[in-house]
Amino acid sequence: MPFSHFRSALFSIPNILPAAAGRRGICGVLAALLTLLLLFPAPALCAETLPLGELIAKTQEIYEKTADLRARFVQEATIRSMKKTEREEGIVYFKSPRMMLWDYRKPKAKKLVIDARKAWLYIPEDRVVYVQNAEEVFRSGPAVKFLSGIGKLSEDFQIRFTNDAPRNARGNYLLTLTAKEAGSPIERLDLTIDGNSFQISEVRFGDAYGNTTRIEFSDLRINTGLSEALFRFQPPAGVEVVSIPKPQ
Repeated sequence: MPFSHFRSALFSIPNILPAAAGRRGICGVLAALLTLLLLFPAPALCAETLPLGELIAKTQEIYEKTADLRARFVQEATIRSMKKTEREEGIVYFKSPRMMLWDYRKPKAKKLVIDARKAWLYIPEDRVVYVQNAEEVFRSGPAVKFLSGIGKLSEDFQIRFTNDAPRNARGNYLLTLTAKEAGSPIERLDLTIDGNSFQISEVRFGDAYGNTTRIEFSDLRINTGLSEALFRFQPPAGVEVVSIPKPQ
């Protein structure tokens, strides 16, 4: 699965990773840094349809009150040029401020771990770890600004109801987000928000090359007191550690 189309993607991976690592790595990086903001649920409300501005404000408010979370995820990435879709499953963890772990378990293991100082991408099958300064990651775009607590949804994104319709046939909210910042590697982000629980149940995004990623979340658990130890990473003995240079 070639990912060289993400030329300005976070982590700068396409510029230095071999093709094999890119197939299993970059998708996880983009998923982690461009969709984690979508995991924060709003409280259950009445069945009436909320105006767009109120829905956005509640999402921002709940995010700011979320200390940690855990969720299962299924990720499907489709590469247009190869007409191929790859499916992966795992568990994502987040702890404020600026700590996350994407633990991929199927079909093959890999981990993306970010703490206050470093970002680590570990691919056990290749016996290699890619590492970059976390600060470079958190400076990379509007989605990451939101995640790190220095951005606002309405300030960094153009937001509208998808196809000008607040909900689909199941009563779930459908939103489309477009980054205001020029040069973003992601052209469009589509969200499905459960109409009863107001939790984000699905995320879709694509790029200028027609490649798409869909991530479905389930079993979401909020503010359970995750330990900081979960987000500490030590490269296993005998693996190659590759430092990713600072972008020019």
